[in-house]
Amino acid sequence: MTRIFFYHHAADRITAAAGLIARAVVQRKRLLVYAPDPELAAGLDRQLWVDPPTGFIPHVFADSPLAGETPVVIASQLESLPHDERLVNLASDVPPGFSRFASVVEVVGRSHEERFAGRRRAKFYLDRGYELSYVDMSETG
Repeated sequence: MTRIFFYHHAADRITAAAGLIARAVVQRKRLLVYAPDPELAAGLDRQLWVDPPTGFIPHVFADSPLAGETPVVIASQLESLPHDERLVNLASDVPPGFSRFASVVEVVGRSHEERFAGRRRAKFYLDRGYELSYVDMSETG
């Protein structure tokens, strides 16, 4: 069964997601980032070029010919994608087909809208029997 991790109270969702992605890449884990909002996807793309300050996180958009060879793929849709190990969800809704992934990482910010959407997603997972793990990011950003 898919493991679900909620990283909540993030000061900035894009920065928090970039940090989580960087840790996964260091651990040689491949992941897909679901970001259907083009502005959010572009913001994450920019962040992955500068965070960490001493390096570049190898990533591409899903339509790139290098998507199958790149550890981080940013996608606006979840059909026909190159890997299914880990999914980082930056959408406000539950990602379609999330259960094909070994784990789902939900990043929830501090705004009322983000917290409300995060609670709605958590309830969706819980109602279907998924076990959730929570990590409070209020101390780390």
